[in-house]
Amino acid sequence: MSARLTTRRRLATMTVATAAAALLVTGCTSNTAEPEDDGDTTASDSDSGDSGDSGGTSANDEPGEDVVIGFSAPAADHGWMGAITKAAVAEAEKYDDVELRQAEATNDVSLQISQIETFINDGVDAIVLLPFDGTALTEVAEKAMEAGITVVNVDREFSSPTAARTTVLGDNYGMGVSAGHYICEQLGDNPDAVVAEIAGIDSLPLTQDRSQGFEDALGECGLDVDNRVAADFTVQGGETATSNLLQSAPQIDAIWNHDDDQGVGVLAAIENAGRDEFFMVGGAGSKNVMEDIKSGDSVLQATVVYPSTQAADGIELARLIVQGKSMEDTVSVGVPRTVQLFAPVVTADNVDEYLPTAFES
Repeated sequence: MSARLTTRRRLATMTVATAAAALLVTGCTSNTAEPEDDGDTTASDSDSGDSGDSGGTSANDEPGEDVVIGFSAPAADHGWMGAITKAAVAEAEKYDDVELRQAEATNDVSLQISQIETFINDGVDAIVLLPFDGTALTEVAEKAMEAGITVVNVDREFSSPTAARTTVLGDNYGMGVSAGHYICEQLGDNPDAVVAEIAGIDSLPLTQDRSQGFEDALGECGLDVDNRVAADFTVQGGETATSNLLQSAPQIDAIWNHDDDQGVGVLAAIENAGRDEFFMVGGAGSKNVMEDIKSGDSVLQATVVYPSTQAADGIELARLIVQGKSMEDTVSVGVPRTVQLFAPVVTADNVDEYLPTAFES
């Protein structure tokens, strides 16, 4: 590798780009007002969240210097995670100037650290990393940055801002806000409405953020969470938690389930209990849930999208950074330090827009 290229890569990696609100083709405007911060932005979009394909050819799509990207993510033990990796690989295949080196998906922190060390030793140009544990992978990500490698952090944040050039995030708090606002629209004129919540793993910050956003949004219309249970993002956990919920709550008007994968079990429990006096809002945006919404034959009335295109965005942004390009539709030069994707509500009215990018539970 030439000294010129190494120097250019270091500059591209370490420079913090100051960006205003950006238009990224995979997200939408933020649910909540975000404080302005140099280099941070919330992604904006008006379409279905398709990753990196605006329907036309742009200057950024033109071939540039070759970019070798290492990619590592946790094991695809549920539909959303499987879709993350599938979308990332598909995005890389769009570009003749991108070589994707995909590490074996793993939930072993030590193995994932070893994978990143291998990428560093191989001298890749960029690493797109969805860490199993953001804190545990921070040190090795910093090592990659110090080696002049562009690191794009996806979904689970590192504990240090110096560990990544750019971070692509979903909006967990915003998911709760979107779900709460939708339920308020349906039940806001009934202050006695009973609202239930089926959360994911309570110990995870993402679950806590979702629940807080939900509580805050419901409070705006005078509602609160009357019954709450936590599952574990699995089908079995969803079924068990929901069975317990239905036994303890003889009357419910609305349910928000945090995760459409565990929602398979949630719906099974609802069917077994013979309950249908309520409507349900899902979370994440799986294909089977969207099809249920479209059919109109289910208690499912809506779902809140948590984009499974985040790693695909990471591939796209890593390529732009290494090639010294800027995001289109922004005035500022360079790629933002932080991109946060919107959590839109999918209903029967707009489901056809989102079905093409939905994941299989």
